[in-house]
Amino acid sequence: MIRTSLTRLSPIVPILFVVLGAIGCAAPTPQEAPPNAAQQTDKGAPPSNAPAAPQVPAEEDIYAADRPNQLSPTVKDFPSRVYVPNSESTSVDVIDPATYKVIDHFRVGTQPQHIVPSYDLKTLWVLDDQGNSLTKIDPATAKEGGTVPVDDPYNLYFTPDGSEAIVVAEALHRLDFRDAQTMKLKFSLHVPCSGVNHLDYSTDGSYFIASCEFDGKLLKVDWASRKILATIELGPKDMPQDVRTSPDGKIFFVADMAANGVHVIDPESFKQIEFLPTGKGTHGILISRDSKLLYVSNRGEGSFSVIDVATRKIVTKWSLPHGGSPDMGGISADGKVMWVSGRYNAEVYAVDLGTGQLLARIPVGKGPHGLCVYPQPGRYSLGHTGLFR
Repeated sequence: MIRTSLTRLSPIVPILFVVLGAIGCAAPTPQEAPPNAAQQTDKGAPPSNAPAAPQVPAEEDIYAADRPNQLSPTVKDFPSRVYVPNSESTSVDVIDPATYKVIDHFRVGTQPQHIVPSYDLKTLWVLDDQGNSLTKIDPATAKEGGTVPVDDPYNLYFTPDGSEAIVVAEALHRLDFRDAQTMKLKFSLHVPCSGVNHLDYSTDGSYFIASCEFDGKLLKVDWASRKILATIELGPKDMPQDVRTSPDGKIFFVADMAANGVHVIDPESFKQIEFLPTGKGTHGILISRDSKLLYVSNRGEGSFSVIDVATRKIVTKWSLPHGGSPDMGGISADGKVMWVSGRYNAEVYAVDLGTGQLLARIPVGKGPHGLCVYPQPGRYSLGHTGLFR
């Protein structure tokens, strides 16, 4: 099908949104989902024995397991690589971070969007969005494996207990709950928004907040009951992107490509409490290995804003020499280097997190998107290009 998300494939459209003035935010009004929405619109039915939300002990820092070089025994012997999905080249490039060189290249399904570590850390999934499939990569060998048919896998996450995968079927307006191992469909939740794409979980893992790019909304979803708890409309011309939970879980950060900054969301009242202007085309959010800083990519101007998590203040901005289009990425296991795709420049950037200096600009295929740095510290993966806990 022809999807409406062509804004991803053109650097011009996001700029038009900005010119049209989409910075103001409407007052958020949480609302309940229709009580029978799931039965009327979703494939399958909510399981009568749906698992209870995991009872995760409250921690001061939900990223405590992500400290430098704190690798799980499962991944400690995997070779360090940067895996780059080239959406417009239907391929994956593999970079050796020690040499900044592309050392492997292979074809995958149509329009690969993100590369996602599995919950158990043993597999990397290439999301062949328009190819309606997932391609396996064995991170022990850095080689591709077989494919699994899956409808419209724009993004991929996992439930906190590891039992299910949540395929973000953006063009189909669905969140598809699948068996985390076999990817067999168990339940489809229709979402009342356009362009659902990124999400992150609450501290206790009982719900997640998801962004809807094309109508400026956020959703709060109870994953165990498969119910939408509330919605916020940030603004009809806003374009929310990446979502990250704060280390203490008290707020969520949401990048917005049209508003050119980061929304700060209170997850309990489900209201916006602050807005941090960062730069044109705000897109991706990464958190430092000590949980003190956020690194925010400003795709429309080729820069990164660094935010102090505790004070919610922008402490510095790094601009790429000669520009660029920084999108999504990850941080090296030692916490010293940030790797980010250059979406409209067919390149990948390696940035020194101590100085903000560009260490390398590496040519790759066309349309590089959600690259994955692997392995990374953490006990398990909640999805995307590396939401580790």
